[in-house]
Amino acid sequence: MQMRKVYNWQLGRNAAYIYPQSRPKKQWAIIFDLNKCISCQTCSLACKTTWTSGKGQEYMFWNNVETKPYGGYPIGWDIGILAKLGFQEWEGDKYIGKTLFEAAEKDEKILQHLSEDEDWAHPNLGEDEVAATVNKGDWITMPHRIWMFYLPRTCAHCTYPACLSACPRKAIYKREEDGIVLVDQSRCRGYRECVRSCPYKKTMFNVETRISEKCIGCYPKIEKGEMTQCVTNCIGKIRLNGFVSTPDKSQKDNPMDYLIHERKIALPLYPQFGTEPNCYYIPPVHVPLPYLEQMFGPGSGKAIEAYKNAKDDLTLKGLLVLIGSMERMLGSFKVDKDIARGYDEKGSEVVKVPITEPMYIRDFYDKKLKTYRHNTP
Repeated sequence: MQMRKVYNWQLGRNAAYIYPQSRPKKQWAIIFDLNKCISCQTCSLACKTTWTSGKGQEYMFWNNVETKPYGGYPIGWDIGILAKLGFQEWEGDKYIGKTLFEAAEKDEKILQHLSEDEDWAHPNLGEDEVAATVNKGDWITMPHRIWMFYLPRTCAHCTYPACLSACPRKAIYKREEDGIVLVDQSRCRGYRECVRSCPYKKTMFNVETRISEKCIGCYPKIEKGEMTQCVTNCIGKIRLNGFVSTPDKSQKDNPMDYLIHERKIALPLYPQFGTEPNCYYIPPVHVPLPYLEQMFGPGSGKAIEAYKNAKDDLTLKGLLVLIGSMERMLGSFKVDKDIARGYDEKGSEVVKVPITEPMYIRDFYDKKLKTYRHNTP
């Protein structure tokens, strides 16, 4: 299979891809702060009730939240493809191992892993609860110290999508105006090559319609400058949605660019796959570094240090406070003294948030209302 060379900035080198290099005018992206996610699944329900409540979509969660290190939807989605990819090696910030395109078997476009139907059937099975009877006196021994974290996932709307490269019908395309990856359902014939090829398992097969479906990036809302459903409904305020530039065109006042390129605090999920995903994560500070480096790359340690020191960095702290505080996408932000402000792409202020939450202590006795009040901590 003839491959082209494209530049993948997440790998720090040219990499193989089936099509010539092409980037959209703008690139949709999303950032998750994993230190704040509580796995309430409000995002999953907001997405499902909006987009996947029809026949054949019962098992579909375009947005899901799973528990790491053992959980996954579908079960073992990352373990299956990582085992096939084999050893993944970095030299500093440059990935010198093989990507999924470079490790493809003969006559294949990409290294593939197809999850079993049963793997899709039980989201979050056994992740946060005991799966069997525990007898009195039993205990659990673990091969590592006890830790876990929640990992929310959507389609990454990759710059070099595996699903797009694998489709024999050319039914999958990437929008020029925002980089969102969609399925043309009029062309799809249900071969499921996209399901096999997507390493994140975010392209799904509808058994009723016999065609593939996937996250659409809430493009009707994006076109109006609004955040996606999963972002606006996030209780923990862990998500930020917007447009990201390439590193050479990074803008310091763009909140996405600032976290991804300027501070390098938000990192891609499994960049070694070679698809240049546009879902980025602020790593959890309590998780062993070797695990994080396999998941988010060699920048995990520096990202954690920057996050820990945010209390002493007014600009970073202000931007972290802005996350989840508005329904409209931000084109720029500014931190002035104790106030963080966000602006849309036209420069209009859409959000203003105090960095330090003000505290008001009321008088015990209100003379005007002639009543007593109790201040509770």
